[in-house]
Amino acid sequence: MSETANIISARGLAKTYREGPQALTVLRSIDIDIVAGESVAIIGASGSGKSTLLHLLGGLDNASAGTVSVAGRPMGQMNEAERGRLRNAALGFVYQFHHLLPDFTALENVAMPLIIRGGSRAEAEAAARAVLDSVGLASRVDHTPGELSGGERQRAALARALVTRPQCVLADEPTGNLDRENAARVFDLMLDLKKRFNTAFVVVTHDPALAARLDRKFELREGALAAL
Repeated sequence: MSETANIISARGLAKTYREGPQALTVLRSIDIDIVAGESVAIIGASGSGKSTLLHLLGGLDNASAGTVSVAGRPMGQMNEAERGRLRNAALGFVYQFHHLLPDFTALENVAMPLIIRGGSRAEAEAAARAVLDSVGLASRVDHTPGELSGGERQRAALARALVTRPQCVLADEPTGNLDRENAARVFDLMLDLKKRFNTAFVVVTHDPALAARLDRKFELREGALAAL
């Protein structure tokens, strides 16, 4: 598959943090391609750079070396506003902690990315209702995050990531704050939505049993990414 056909394509990706004369290299010359509708797990020890890699792939941080292209467009050649527009159009993000806005309802939280994009509020809320229904929260649209269970909050966060119909969702320990039953339920939902919407998922997880259910699995060790 050509590089432009990949949703995300990284070449020679490296990240070094510098503090005075000290330099800590977290990632070294990583190559990876993500295509439509696939699920990819990234595992590794705590502190191995998994979240850093996800941030680089999503254009949330700048690499020390190498390139990242999203939907065929090189992130390194864009300014921050252009990167933001591309992220909003092509990518969704889910984190270990839901990061829902506490004073807004589930409906308002999920509609927010579309409102930010510039769409009408009515259209944004209609799309938000549809995706909340798809994650089993049709009856909870008017509840604030404080009125939702942990599993419901994470499903709302997943709905928010999907409402823009992104080509790829980058998920950083999306079930790490849930008990095993709710973690499995959210993971099941992600796999179902992957098939339904042909959305790619790149999932950082510490759970090898969950990682084994994805299409491809990589381990990050000593800054290098190895296929398993």
